Amino acid sequence: MDSINRMAIELVDEAIDFADELRIDVYELDSGATALDFGVNAEGGIEAGLLLAEIETAGLATVQAEMDEVAGAPRPRVELQTDHPALALLCSQKAGWELAFESGFEGLGSGPARALVAEEDEFHQVEYFDEFDLTVLGIESIELPGDEVAEHVAEKAGVEPSGVFLPTYATGSMAGSVSTAARAPELAVFRLFELGYDPRKILSAIGSAPVAPVSYDEGVAMGRTNDALAYGGEVHLTVTEDSEHFADVPSTAADEYGTPFEQIFEDADWDFYDIPETVFAPAKVTVDVVDGPTRVFGETNEDLLAESFGVES
Repeated sequence: MDSINRMAIELVDEAIDFADELRIDVYELDSGATALDFGVNAEGGIEAGLLLAEIETAGLATVQAEMDEVAGAPRPRVELQTDHPALALLCSQKAGWELAFESGFEGLGSGPARALVAEEDEFHQVEYFDEFDLTVLGIESIELPGDEVAEHVAEKAGVEPSGVFLPTYATGSMAGSVSTAARAPELAVFRLFELGYDPRKILSAIGSAPVAPVSYDEGVAMGRTNDALAYGGEVHLTVTEDSEHFADVPSTAADEYGTPFEQIFEDADWDFYDIPETVFAPAKVTVDVVDGPTRVFGETNEDLLAESFGVES
């Protein structure tokens, strides 16, 4: 497999070339690093969100939007498909890099830069460790990153600051809503990994979730985007080995199922370490075992989605 950072850089180049059309902004920092505003101050849009999801999966996934309904209301939905779920979803798309600095900047990083650091358990399980002189880290934050962030990423990833590219977006943006909806397969694959299933036995993953309405209140936005996945996300996995853990993958397996995420966050006083990982999962999962059974687990909840999204009819 080629370097996933190299593949992601090609998509970043596309974003830079078509920045005006995508309604994103590009900034070169004093360190030489490049920050791309997909939805902090920039408007962005659905196309920007789709490209962002492709960047975060290092070009190893096909991402597209389609029309669907939530409680009878027409609603966009994002579908992501990959035949490289371990690499695309666990080693790239997963938001596994926490960023916090004395300056006050906070963010959550996802993308192939994580594979240059490769400290997380997933990389040792998958046995993938990337090497490249340029890198991409997508950052979910309400602020654009500066040189402090870029230099930290460069040092951890082992590249020059001028080789760092930081696509950044707020949860409460169109790109944020779209790219989060593309995470349904990643949540399913990560849950299986946490349950002890070897991700290399997952041959393909395809999933979709509704695009949550944009709110500039980050608390509301975080609630809606997580509701979209936990109560509207649907995933299909093709695997080579059966497991008793498949029933524990969807969000219905969590005790908190049926509670809107904004309330879950508030009950935990917005301390994410106090929130069980089991709640971060898609609503419904079908698992096809090669030369074996097909099993379906979980269910969607349109009534809760309609309430979360503020659907009026």
